Amino acid sequence: MERLQKMMAQAGVASRRRCEEMIAAGMVKVNGKIVTEPGTKVDPLEDRIEVGGERLSAAGRKVYLALYKPRGYVTTMHDEKGRKAVTDLVRSVKERVYPVGRLDYDSEGLLLLTNDGDFTFLLTHPKHRVPKTYRVRVSGVPTKSALDGMTAGMELDDGPAAPAEVRLLGEREGNALLEITIHEGRNRQIRRMCEKIGCPVLRLVREQFGEVKLQDMRPGQFRHLSRKELESLKMGTEAGSKVKKAPINIKKASPQGRSTSKS
Repeated sequence: MERLQKMMAQAGVASRRRCEEMIAAGMVKVNGKIVTEPGTKVDPLEDRIEVGGERLSAAGRKVYLALYKPRGYVTTMHDEKGRKAVTDLVRSVKERVYPVGRLDYDSEGLLLLTNDGDFTFLLTHPKHRVPKTYRVRVSGVPTKSALDGMTAGMELDDGPAAPAEVRLLGEREGNALLEITIHEGRNRQIRRMCEKIGCPVLRLVREQFGEVKLQDMRPGQFRHLSRKELESLKMGTEAGSKVKKAPINIKKASPQGRSTSKS
């Protein structure tokens, strides 16, 4: 028997903490009945477990994907507005995968997806400080003091933001192009930071997550992570050396294996 949130995390639904929240919110059924008590014991081989109306299967092959998320897609699994979800772009993948963290509706670029809940927890827990790098076109040109404020850390409406790494890459038609690296994953963080210095975001593209890069992918395309990329992500966190390494099946990317859906 396994605790329900542990089984869900192993199936790749989300981190254990998020799975506990989903259970408490009444989003999970066991054998047709809603369960709201985290810690409920289940048998992965005998019990029918549903999350948001979809049945989970016992944990099998682990899958790790890099997707170029286009603008106009949500990274949540259930959107009350009925908008397109990033999982629509990876329907050719047999396994059910979930986003690692978030990338907001109006943003684009590199998004990782997996069915490995422990891996998701490793990359999204704040204490692991996994760097994420963005190329950001903003309205106007920020002053040096404004950029210094971002690199020193600034106060946002939900608390202080940790210091960011910021580079001014250039200016065009009165607007600036910035490269920003952060180690947090708060909601719309970069947009809020730029708004605070008076330079709202015009376009935001995530180019790198840890050591994984967007490379030459086009919007809507995905590829399987290489073994080297996986190991770099695991070892790039404080807990990387403590993660139990299970055998990993890696598919090599091929033109036929990529999604070419576009927004």
